[in-house]
Amino acid sequence: MRATNQPKKQAALLGIGLDNDDGHTRLTRGKNFALVGGSHETHLRMQETAVKINEHLDNRGKRLEDVSVSELREICHEVRESIG
Repeated sequence: MRATNQPKKQAALLGIGLDNDDGHTRLTRGKNFALVGGSHETHLRMQETAVKINEHLDNRGKRLEDVSVSELREICHEVRESIG
């Protein structure tokens, strides 16, 4: 049971793309993630990665704020391999 004076745990993924040279402003927010910038291709890849990470978390029945750093690293590795 959580003590009433302890704040609720929160976590989010932040993706920042720095390769934008077409003048477009790209921003995508979703369940526990925010993605900013990048070229069209980079932003799409960030979107796909964030969605797949959430799918992996859902499949494990976990929330981002509940996984350890090592488990998140494992999930990211699996996602990276599935994307190619």
